[in-house]
Amino acid sequence: MDSQQEAIRSLAGVRDNAFWLDTDEIPSFRPSLGHHVDVDLAVVGAGFLGLWTAILAKQRFPTWDVALVDAGRVGFGASGRNGGFVDASLTHGLENGLRRWPDEMQELERLGGDNLQAISEFVVDHQIECDLNFSGAIEVATESWHLDGLEEFAQSARRFGHEVEVLDQQHAQELIHSPRFLGGLLTKNRTALVNPAKLAWGLARVASSLGVTIYEGTMVTGVQARGGMIDLSTPQSGSLRAAKVVLATNAFPPLIPGVRSFVVPVYDYVLMTEPLTASQLEAIGWSGRHGLSDLGNLFHYSRLTHDNRILWGGYDAIYHFGSRVSSAYRLRRETHLLLARHFFDTFPMLAGVRFSHAWGGAIDTSTRFSMFFGSRYQGKVHYALGFTGLGVGATRFAAQVLCGRLEPRDTPFERLGLVRTKPVPFPPEPLRSLSIAVTRRSLMWADSHEGHRNRWLRTLDHFGIGFDS
Repeated sequence: MDSQQEAIRSLAGVRDNAFWLDTDEIPSFRPSLGHHVDVDLAVVGAGFLGLWTAILAKQRFPTWDVALVDAGRVGFGASGRNGGFVDASLTHGLENGLRRWPDEMQELERLGGDNLQAISEFVVDHQIECDLNFSGAIEVATESWHLDGLEEFAQSARRFGHEVEVLDQQHAQELIHSPRFLGGLLTKNRTALVNPAKLAWGLARVASSLGVTIYEGTMVTGVQARGGMIDLSTPQSGSLRAAKVVLATNAFPPLIPGVRSFVVPVYDYVLMTEPLTASQLEAIGWSGRHGLSDLGNLFHYSRLTHDNRILWGGYDAIYHFGSRVSSAYRLRRETHLLLARHFFDTFPMLAGVRFSHAWGGAIDTSTRFSMFFGSRYQGKVHYALGFTGLGVGATRFAAQVLCGRLEPRDTPFERLGLVRTKPVPFPPEPLRSLSIAVTRRSLMWADSHEGHRNRWLRTLDHFGIGFDS
């Protein structure tokens, strides 16, 4: 059977739903906003950023009335559709941070480590059952040029407190068996794995226990300052007015003008296998259960779940003209077939395994690959965007920054370049689609030419901009 036939066979009967959300453990639907409400703080978007913001705000300002509203359900956007990697990095990796904020990296890496630890302690203290596992992560080399500079990078990472080990081919194969793995880098202390939907639902439970009112099925279509307050347009139900507003809308269209150019929605796609048998697990090793990604420009990520399924995603990030976001884009058979072929190329010993779930979701990416912040209406409306796939962990830090802005005062966070500056905006259409397409083709070309970056990529590097997922 050739690879295309194997891929087609493996997807027969696949469920077009995110694995994490396909469960009878989904909490009961919370009521929509059905009347007029005045609150001290309204948070729009019940993903990780909105949940953490509501929790931290309520802890800091316990007398405030805090409302958290979402057009759909808690955790049903990017927060419930990702791979469940909780990374300590606030800058989309050490290398990206060093290029942009070299003088701040010691502090940013410390803050990132503290943030990861705080998430872990919160999960334990509040008994959130989300399969938290501090397994660490391996970046694997699948081409010989991926090995170049690994030792140099490891030495740099150790200066910032990373517990890293460069792997030769034998050691990499001992950790996870694959004929494609030529070596890699094991980082032991900067990544945890979770069931992201259960984490979101657990955070919602804690928020409710603190007194946050959560409204599901409540769409907000705009915000407007009026009479010293902010009116939030909720055309389908009720009405909402707040003294302060935090927008946590991720890849969905921003609700205030002038922000859309700084972020684009990119669709990332994922497969989940059926549970592996004992013999299949033995065939691949992976006893350390590390998170896994490869070192290509267009990269895959993978992990084991608590019930021994393999999640396999990434590589084929898709942008739609006009920054469109639609539920119609959550399944893309062409990409899922491509991912399935790559899976069996990586793990040929798992021929015959079927995929149980296939899905996709939008990621909010910026030209600098990391979060950015903004405020409007004389400091009454605040937002954070641009997490570029690392929001499971970084959103808690962003929520700290946003909560600091609710009662303006000078904080150490506000002195950071990461917090004070914004990325270079994406160009308007049709240049936006064209530049993203050229960048993707250039990255693919680089992967097939030993990593050499063409003139287009070198130009982007010079100006400190790019496109990623």
